Amino acid sequence: MSTPLSPGPYAVAPRQTLSLAVPIAPVAEPSIHLDADVYYPLGEGPFPVLLMRQPYGRAIASTVVYAHPSWYASHGYIVVIQDVRGRGSSGGEFDLFRHEADDGYATVQWAAGLPQSSGVVGMYGFSYQGMTQLYAAAKRPPALQAIAPAMVGYDLYADWAYENGALPLQIGLGWALQLAAEIARLRQNSTAYQALRQAAQSLPLGEAVPARPQVLQTHAPESFFHQWLDHPQPDAYWQALQPDLSPVDLPMLHIGGWYDPYLRGDLRLYQQMVDQSRAPQALWIGPWGHLPWGRRLGVIDFGPEADSPIDSLQIRWFDRFLKGTPSVLASDQAPIQLFVMGLNQWRGCDRWPTDPGQAFYLSSTGLAGMRQDDGRLSTEIPQPQAGQGGSPDVIVHDPWRPVPSLGGHCGLPPGPFDRAALDCRTDVLTYTTAPLGAALTLMGTATATLYCWADAPSFDLSLVISAVHSDGRVINLTQGQCRVDRHDPAATSPQAMAIALHPTACTLAPGQRLRLSVAAACFPAYAVNSGTGAGPGACPQIDHRVITLAIAHGAAHPSCVALPLGPPQAGGGGKS
Repeated sequence: MSTPLSPGPYAVAPRQTLSLAVPIAPVAEPSIHLDADVYYPLGEGPFPVLLMRQPYGRAIASTVVYAHPSWYASHGYIVVIQDVRGRGSSGGEFDLFRHEADDGYATVQWAAGLPQSSGVVGMYGFSYQGMTQLYAAAKRPPALQAIAPAMVGYDLYADWAYENGALPLQIGLGWALQLAAEIARLRQNSTAYQALRQAAQSLPLGEAVPARPQVLQTHAPESFFHQWLDHPQPDAYWQALQPDLSPVDLPMLHIGGWYDPYLRGDLRLYQQMVDQSRAPQALWIGPWGHLPWGRRLGVIDFGPEADSPIDSLQIRWFDRFLKGTPSVLASDQAPIQLFVMGLNQWRGCDRWPTDPGQAFYLSSTGLAGMRQDDGRLSTEIPQPQAGQGGSPDVIVHDPWRPVPSLGGHCGLPPGPFDRAALDCRTDVLTYTTAPLGAALTLMGTATATLYCWADAPSFDLSLVISAVHSDGRVINLTQGQCRVDRHDPAATSPQAMAIALHPTACTLAPGQRLRLSVAAACFPAYAVNSGTGAGPGACPQIDHRVITLAIAHGAAHPSCVALPLGPPQAGGGGKS
């Protein structure tokens, strides 16, 4: 599936820098300038335009995951890499996402009119650069004919800023510090820049409120992250930022990663466009974190098939929709291509798997946090045994020593790691299957239903599904985090909580075992729940509570995890 990048048939002219004047609403004057680097293929043309709009300085051009713009230009495209408003050398004030729709529309139409342009434009880019595509598409500029959004938190609240109500602290705060440092650099404020850069390199997590470090309040009072903390629920603030794609009908190449934090957004966007659009939609998900996209992530080598095919894939996609060139994407491949980890091969399917899956039920003697041979996962609902009580499993969350994060989709670094030592902690419950008699493939979104009780108004549930290897390694496959706010803190009976985990596609080999780990924290990937009911930006650590959490199971409280089982796979496997 993965093929080496080949140079295009065109030589590429030296990079040019051009500016677009954009009026400042609501008046037409004065205007601001948006600067862009433009890469031209040498030839008569006309050529379609590929546009990327990004906030990190246009010279970088997302080369952390994509080939250099000159490579795209060598395939017969005018490539435009633009600094968004208030970033790089573009004018105006940067305000996260707020200007990207209007500026995106103006830029698409401007790019379509460049010398030698064929008048049609495609957009590509990941993360913020993926979102700029969606904002531009929402305005429906006539010249925009196809896009390739990668790793986008489409619902900015549910897919980007929060996960099931929990705050992804490490990536959110780190990104806020990075963007704030760049603003300080543009303002030539060396004191602020150095303080913010230092904080970004080593997050100040020991402050009174880790999500609100003093360095960000002092040097970046305008940071979006303060607003995110002030709006921990999906209210009007988030609705005002959401791009409205309801009238959009564009070909889209959707790209995600199994260990990328925004995969939920990729799937949400893909499914909406499949439901509403007549234009072709394609979805590719590889075994990657947010960056880079390669064969090795965490402690796993996924093999040569995991090397990124995305650059060549995007050329074929844009050739099809901007040049009218027949493409293998049109007929020979299923619209969804998923990299199955463990098998280490790409697999095609016609639709995203939505089967509710096979329920695996939790059981133990009440010692799942003390002994790893006590907690069990089984497809059978555990029945009470004569002479045995139905003891729940109880853990005590101590805010002085919260369960640490390790990899996954929100940890830094992301990916699969050996969490065997974490599973030995007494504040982590583990439930493990018997050794598998045959290969087991998970493909889709697992959902856990846990019957819980806690002695606090609010608590977090942190769930990890892992593969237990015969040599003792415990490699995380997928996980999920959920904040639970209790309507009746005085209640003492277990209440059922449903938690969707991160989507995955993986194959476990015969002899391996599947494990569910349950904890009340995953820090610093996620902010520690104070146990007071206050939001993650509103409670100092001195007021954090010890939380006692119980998980009930058995016939009366059938706690389980529903695993989306795919068809058996043959062959495959890579170094692990």
